Amino acid sequence: MEKQIINTNQAPAPIGPYNQAVKAGNTLYVSGQVPLDPATGELVKSGIVDEAHLVMKNLQAILKEAGLSFDAVVKATIFLTDMNDFPKVNEVYGSYFSGNYPARETVQVAALPRGVNVEISVIAVY
Repeated sequence: MEKQIINTNQAPAPIGPYNQAVKAGNTLYVSGQVPLDPATGELVKSGIVDEAHLVMKNLQAILKEAGLSFDAVVKATIFLTDMNDFPKVNEVYGSYFSGNYPARETVQVAALPRGVNVEISVIAVY
C-alpha cells in the first residue's frame, strides 16, 4: 500500500523523526499535536482552555491540508497530564465537531513532550 506524507506550515513542524500526518489508502493518521504556535514555534501555556484550542486548530490545519475536516475523524486520543483538566478540554474538543463525534479515549499520562499539558491525535477517513 502506498502512503502519502501530509505536512503544512499552518501547524507546528514535527519535533522529532515523524510527519504531521500520513495517508494510507483511505485513512489519514494524524500525529499527536501539542500547543505549539506554528507561527512562532513557541509553546502556549496560558491555561488549559487556550492550550486545547491551539491543539485543535493545529489538528484542523493538518486535516485541511489533507482535504478533510473534523467531520472525517473516526478516532481521537487525548493525553492529559492532569485528569482534572478533562471537563475543560472535553468542552473545547467537542466544540470542533458538528455532533457526529468520533470514537475516543482520554488518558492521564505522567508527562508529555516539552512539558505540555495536553496532546491530541486523530484518525480520519476519506
